Amino acid sequence: MKIAIDVRRLRDFGVGTYIRNLLTAMAAVDAENRYSLVLNPADAVHLPPLPENFQVAAYSRADTDHLEHVRFPTFLSKLGCDLVHFPLNRVPLFIRGPYVVTVHDLGILLFSDSSGFRRALRNFRFERGLLRARSVIAVSAATRRDLFKLVPIPKARVRLVYNAPDPRFFLGGQSDQSERDRILERYQIRRPFLLYAGTIRPQKNIPRLVEAFAVIRGEMESHPLYRDLRLIIIGDEISRYPAVRRAVMQSRVEQSVRFLGFVPFETLRVFYEMASAFVFPSLYEGFGLPPLEAMASGTPVIASGISAVPEAVGDAAMFVNPENVFDIARGIREVLLDDPLRAKLIERGHEHASRFSWTRNAKQVIDIYRESVAFSLTEKS
Repeated sequence: MKIAIDVRRLRDFGVGTYIRNLLTAMAAVDAENRYSLVLNPADAVHLPPLPENFQVAAYSRADTDHLEHVRFPTFLSKLGCDLVHFPLNRVPLFIRGPYVVTVHDLGILLFSDSSGFRRALRNFRFERGLLRARSVIAVSAATRRDLFKLVPIPKARVRLVYNAPDPRFFLGGQSDQSERDRILERYQIRRPFLLYAGTIRPQKNIPRLVEAFAVIRGEMESHPLYRDLRLIIIGDEISRYPAVRRAVMQSRVEQSVRFLGFVPFETLRVFYEMASAFVFPSLYEGFGLPPLEAMASGTPVIASGISAVPEAVGDAAMFVNPENVFDIARGIREVLLDDPLRAKLIERGHEHASRFSWTRNAKQVIDIYRESVAFSLTEKS
């Protein structure tokens, strides 16, 4: 087979992680099929090392341009591929030929901040991309259930393939303590700190996380270890989310909360390893990969007990009610102060995260490619 994969989102926080790990795993298990990776040439340096059956198909236009509905299908048709994989459901309206699309969540339908014609057009494009796909990959059973509720798509066409942590998160301790300290010093961060990593969209519930942190900060002001506890948030820029800024101001924790934006992988890994706990009070997730990354790094996790999060973290996290600030604070307090509980969560979390495998995922995705191409050939005959 010759497969085209749209990897223009390679540098994104979430889908970029998915693309990089999927490519690395497929390169390790598949020397037979040929892959054309559609990518801006300037981003090629961010690709993982790949064998000769993976080639870059240079394309410099972004997928947000309205003209891409025509231009991109024309470009793809010239590649002569048997199948196209869209790792994010941004499928051009005039795509020709069979394709596979990965759905990471249904947030665009459930939490849209637009209205009227703009929202209707976006929803139409989202649903059309799914309904015309030869196969749809859902990253969790919860996402698959949401898909069936919101989009009239045949169940046989939707396949479940879980995400997995980047294997490099399991290599904790490879950098020495002095190197870790240098990274923290570069960002002017002192321990101890709580960590959140991910986007800061409304469903991520960051204002309540800030409020819960303020509660814990007040309780711990005389604690010998946690009296100078901080909260580090890695992800989007705070300037895009005024509700988060208001929560920080109203809770009076401006000096104790830091927003770092996106950071390089090695820096992110150090923050995971050095955090006292990872807090993930999300109201909705398509899967919930950051808690697994924290578990793989040896850090205890406090997470919401709703949506796809329990499916991702199993019984290896401290669950909290994400709609209750004081319950989030309760979970943080117990994980920080109960040493046997911390040890149990760390051990159980590392074991649980190791059950997810990009190698297995890659084999499943390649099988989906084969089935989709075979079905298309049957249709033509």
